[in-house]
Amino acid sequence: MANFAVTPIGHLETPWATPADCPRNGRQPDPLPECRAVVAPEYQPGLLGLEGFSHLILLYWMDRAAPVPLVLSPRFDGDQRGIFATRAPVRPNPIALSVVRFDGFAAPGVLRVRNLDCANGTPLLDIKPYLPTTDAEPDAAMGWLAPHATPRAG
Repeated sequence: MANFAVTPIGHLETPWATPADCPRNGRQPDPLPECRAVVAPEYQPGLLGLEGFSHLILLYWMDRAAPVPLVLSPRFDGDQRGIFATRAPVRPNPIALSVVRFDGFAAPGVLRVRNLDCANGTPLLDIKPYLPTTDAEPDAAMGWLAPHATPRAG
């Protein structure tokens, strides 16, 4: 397999200083803190047309993730699970994905978002609009995670 490089387009600002401080997922804190996705100036033209979307998909690099175990016991479930059957931040390629609420721009290149679960300063890799007609699967099964699901507000 070929190696390749990924270039961050910016960084994320959150209230959590370290990965250990982060919630298990971005919907757990109550109230949901406002976070920021800060896009580097050279990528800001790519934000044109983002207004009007209520939710976005953010891809980011968990740069402070621990070494990769391929089998682990999640802290909320005592059974051993393969890494690809979990959403743990420790991964062969520590790419994370969050569907975030987009509350508009705080300044040029600074997006106000909620529902993040990463440490402050995490490198931002990409932004995509969330499309409920394409991205939502209301009947999706959650496997072993079903009893551990985070309740949705509202």
